[in-house]
Amino acid sequence: MGPPPSRTPQKPAQTRSGARIIDAGSIRQCMGRFTYIWMSNGQEFWFFPVQIWRNSVSGFRWDRRFGWSFTGISLNRIDMFTCSV
Repeated sequence: MGPPPSRTPQKPAQTRSGARIIDAGSIRQCMGRFTYIWMSNGQEFWFFPVQIWRNSVSGFRWDRRFGWSFTGISLNRIDMFTCSV
């Protein structure tokens, strides 16, 4: 698999209520697609999800120096995400 898109997407606007609900159903649409993730700790990166569970997602995280590496992410640590088209 090659690198993700070179363009970093703009972070989606927060909902009117400010509530963020990242669950398995909401991120399932990104399965097998380049996905940009903003974490609640301020980190952001390209991710390629391959497995989704009730409370977590696993896949490949992009690092410009090292390329793709396999990792898992707890859904409650994700602030926002967007899938590439």
